[in-house]
This record gives sequence, C-alpha cells and structure tokens, in this order.
Amino acid sequence: MSPRRAAPASSVQAPDAAEMRQLAEVFRQEAGLVFADDSGFVLERRLRERVAALGLPSFAHYVDYLRYDPGGARELEEALELVTTHETYFFREEYQLRAFRDEVVPRLRQLAGARRRLSVWSAGCATGEEAYTVAMLLAHGALPPGWQARVLGSDLSRRCVAAARRAVYGPAAFRCVPFEFRQQYFAETAEGTAVSPPIRAMCSFVQLNLLDRDRLAVVGRVDAIFCRNVLIYLDQEARRRVLDNVYECLLPGGFLMLGHSESLLHVPSGFEPVRLRDDLVYRKPEGAQARRGGAP
Repeated sequence: MSPRRAAPASSVQAPDAAEMRQLAEVFRQEAGLVFADDSGFVLERRLRERVAALGLPSFAHYVDYLRYDPGGARELEEALELVTTHETYFFREEYQLRAFRDEVVPRLRQLAGARRRLSVWSAGCATGEEAYTVAMLLAHGALPPGWQARVLGSDLSRRCVAAARRAVYGPAAFRCVPFEFRQQYFAETAEGTAVSPPIRAMCSFVQLNLLDRDRLAVVGRVDAIFCRNVLIYLDQEARRRVLDNVYECLLPGGFLMLGHSESLLHVPSGFEPVRLRDDLVYRKPEGAQARRGGAP
C-alpha cells in the first residue's frame, strides 16, 4: 500500500473500538506497550495528523500501512514518538539518587577493585536528564580521584536521543537541581542551559528498543542500570523480556534501580531484592554468570 497525497485531518474517518484495539496491538507487538481499553481517544488525537499526512482515509488503513507497507517501519517510529511518554527532569526521585550515591556506589567500588572504573546504563533515558544526573553524582565525589565512569543512555525515541546528545535544556528540567550542581555543571547559552563539557564527555547515547536482544552488544557490561518508569508501560511478557535483557548486561553483583511505583514482586527474574535505608533496589547475584564479550 502506498500513501496518497496528504489530506486534511478532518477527512480521516472516525475510528471504531475495533480499529483502536488493532492499532494498540501493533504497538504491543513491536514495543511491548500496553494501552488501557479507554485510551482510544488519546491514540486517535495523537495520530490523526499522521494518518492524514499519509493520505490514508481511516485508521484501519493506517494499521495496514504499519504492518505491511515498506514504509511501515519508519512510520512506526513516528507513531511511537507521539504515543509514548517522555516526561523527565534532572535529579528526579532524589531519595533513590541519594541511595545510589551513598550505598550502591560504595558496594560497586568494592566489586570493581583494581578496575577503578564504573559503567552505568540509563535504560529509557528520554531526553537525557537522568544519564547526566548520574554522571554529575559520580563526578561530584561519589568516586575517588583516579576512578573513571561511563554513563550510557538509551531510548526507543530517535528524537529523544538527539535531544540528549544536544544537552541543552529549558527551565522545566531544573525543578529539582541543587544550587551547587546548577552552578558547577551547567552554563547558560543563547539556546538554553547546557550541560558542561566534562559531564557530557562522560555520557553517550544510543537509540535502542529494550526488547531487541541482538542490540545488547552496544551496551556492553555495566555495573548498574537505571530503568525507571519503563516497566509500567509494558505488558507482562515485555517486562520479562526487558528484565532478561538488562540482567544479561549487568556484571555479577550489579544493581538495578526501578521507578518508585515499580517492583519485581510478580515478575519472575534472577534478581535479588536489596533493602537500603530509603529504597528497595535489585541486584544480580555475585555468583551469577557474566555475559560474554564486551568490556565495562
């Protein structure tokens, strides 16, 4: 099916419930995303312009386009940009960041020993604030002199990854930034507030679907993973696959941090819970077999 000339959004037929279920199923199959039964209106509102831009008369045709047209893979990226949540900001969930700095990092330093290097993966990093926050914490005394740190951010969204690499942010991203961090690690520019070069040098970003096991090589082995507010949007099978993949990338003894409303209580995994002073985190057992290949 080839798209026709773009048409006004008003020309697209109003979808019925069955069409919205089919569309939601495409997103579930490709990205593990789950939408509530009453989310049809939201999907229609966010995607109507895309259907019209392709010159398609209905959402039923749009579903077929996503599934069967040679341009469907690229359009799926566009659709996922519009239906996924990218809300984030610096120093989000400060209590967990404090636990990471004060309790998790010292344990990781003991495990790393003579390696004197830590790697952290921000899985589902959105526009990069979380990855840069972790880098700032590590640079701001969490690691002793002579230690190195690498922070990788990944996201399903190509646009979010581009914004993370740009590293320039507006006022909303700074609602929780401590004054000393704002002063030391940011600079005002004509375009906005930019992350300082030393912090940017610690971080890299890549587009990655967390369900794609074949792409895990780009992550390598890491000491800790932040995967916050990702699992809540996935179905049970996708959660299991994501957890298998992040488990694979963790070094033995490494830690997984989830969002405050997420847990592994009903999700089978190889992780063991670790109760910290102010948080519950998860650890890959120290005796677990490490994944082959790659360097931390």
